[in-house]
Amino acid sequence: MSVEKALTPEDVVGVLQGRNWEAEIVHEKDVSDLVKVTPEGIMKCVDGRPSDHPGMSGPKSLGGVYAIATNRGVTDIDGLKKIVAEVIAAGHIPSVHGDEHAHPAPMGCGFFKLWSQGKLEGIP
Repeated sequence: MSVEKALTPEDVVGVLQGRNWEAEIVHEKDVSDLVKVTPEGIMKCVDGRPSDHPGMSGPKSLGGVYAIATNRGVTDIDGLKKIVAEVIAAGHIPSVHGDEHAHPAPMGCGFFKLWSQGKLEGIP
């Protein structure tokens, strides 16, 4: 079994800047309204749907597990299943929400729609 090197904040900044995006490392002490993440919470998209439910206290990223897939160049179901297993192994609950406006319907979220239509600059 091979062990992959952990992704660092500097790695993330480098990837984003390599796509001509603006990125910087922000420290916890400089963010007054940071919400703590708990393992019991689901890993989900951050699409503006607020919730005080404790089940929503997992890590957030635009696109949820799709975000990990896009950053790794994963475009098949087997690769997505491996990412889901990795999120579970990290102690979180992976999720993807659906929407009536999704493309292709009924899958996904706004991030998935933009990704599937090739509208995220620098991401194939």
